[in-house]
Amino acid sequence: MRGFRRPRPARASLRWKIAALAAATACLVVAAVGVLVHLWTARDIRSRAEAQAFNAVYSAMDVYRRTGTLADGAELDPAELPAELRHPADDARHTVHDGRVDGPLGPSVWAAQRTAGPGSPVLAVRVNTGPQLYGLHRLDLTMTVASLVALAAATPLAVYGAGLVARRLRQVSETAVRISAGDLDARTGPTGGNDEVADIAATVDLMADSLGRRLRTERQFTADVAHELRTPVGGLLATADLLPPGETEDLLRARVRDLRALVEDLLEISRLDAGAEQPVRARVPLGEVVADAVARTGLDAEVTVAAAHGPAAAHGPEDAHRSEDAHRSEDATTVETDPRRLERIVSNLVVNAHRHGRAPVRVTVEGRTVVVRDHGLGFPADLLLHGPRRFHSGAAERGSGHGLGLTIALGQARLLGAELHLDNAPDGGAVATLRLPA
Repeated sequence: MRGFRRPRPARASLRWKIAALAAATACLVVAAVGVLVHLWTARDIRSRAEAQAFNAVYSAMDVYRRTGTLADGAELDPAELPAELRHPADDARHTVHDGRVDGPLGPSVWAAQRTAGPGSPVLAVRVNTGPQLYGLHRLDLTMTVASLVALAAATPLAVYGAGLVARRLRQVSETAVRISAGDLDARTGPTGGNDEVADIAATVDLMADSLGRRLRTERQFTADVAHELRTPVGGLLATADLLPPGETEDLLRARVRDLRALVEDLLEISRLDAGAEQPVRARVPLGEVVADAVARTGLDAEVTVAAAHGPAAAHGPEDAHRSEDAHRSEDATTVETDPRRLERIVSNLVVNAHRHGRAPVRVTVEGRTVVVRDHGLGFPADLLLHGPRRFHSGAAERGSGHGLGLTIALGQARLLGAELHLDNAPDGGAVATLRLPA
């Protein structure tokens, strides 16, 4: 049964959020590791090439000075020698990285040294790093493919693991929703873990236990007060009958009647809270029951019953009685419900519309739906959000009232298995829609 609306913001599944976070983290780790491996390998290739070229120049210079011949790979003043090595400032060995690609040779490392003093030829050796860099490229490609394969395998696992957490959190959420809907016996119980989710579930269950105890105490207090007040209120009403007729007697009788109605409302709420009420169902014509309920309120309301031969309308209690035969003949909708409780719901809605709204008040019966509408300020946003609350009329501008009428209507609708929906019309006014079950 739906008694009021709760906004449900758009949301993304926690499972996919966790999975996306895990995938993003894995991608970041893979990228960081790949970059570090690439930089470290490239630096190692260059360091090895420089050491190899340095040692090659040392050996070639030793051969040249002893035999006057060039060793394999050594050249004197080669044309491709970088400018930094053509005119060295001293006779020491120097190395330079050359990133140019020369035919089959890729990026290289040059090492050079003067053969003698200033102006003498320069002995140079070139070490090609192309094969090593090609190997580095293949290593990068292999790491990329392996990372993608690992990511493809890890993502379903992350989704599954996140789904387990989301499922446990959903259990807690469903329990909280049931508690907020009035099911004080709802509990999450063990969630299959010993972590923060289990702590949340235990906290919600503990909160439900405490809330249940408080509400049971409140309901018991309400029932006790109502029972204790019933006898003295009855005595007051009997005493008022002994007063001589007059303005004082009328005023006192009216106040005692209001007090008795409040006590009866409290007793009815206590019985609904305790689950002691059971509907006595019978098949009745819906339009006729609604018209009778409106007539018994003694308030002016327009009743429209959509029938097979067109709507039958009645204005006010007298017209509702006069159109009773028309309702019986034209209303083709019969429902299996408790007519006394149905009348109670309709009369409470009509009284609430007159007390807190403005005329005209219209009651429409169509199929299994009964709509009561006024043309006042409408239901307050707080009432639409949280539902009707006892001893709370919702807003000061809605006038006086103890806030039990809508609460009783909601409880009786719940007992009948009906849906009572409260809303505001676009052009102003409160709209209460009662949908009876099939």
